[in-house]
Amino acid sequence: MTEPVSATPDEIFDEIEQIRHRLSDTIDQLVDRANPKNIADRQKKKILAHYIDEHGNPRFENIMPPAAIAAAAVAGIVVLRRLLK
Repeated sequence: MTEPVSATPDEIFDEIEQIRHRLSDTIDQLVDRANPKNIADRQKKKILAHYIDEHGNPRFENIMPPAAIAAAAVAGIVVLRRLLK
């Protein structure tokens, strides 16, 4: 059997205050993470990091495939419009 812990009321009060403080910090962190503006900022940074390296230079290996697809789509639309006239 375990022996009951004998704590003074002041020790119990201090422990409750510490727990309350930790819970408050956790709630603040959750609110900050769930803030729509912060979510958008994180997504923006994630996308920019995909297309721009840490020195601010473009990452052509990530830029070229979507650019080529967009150019091919535009070219295809132009060709189709000319064929249908």
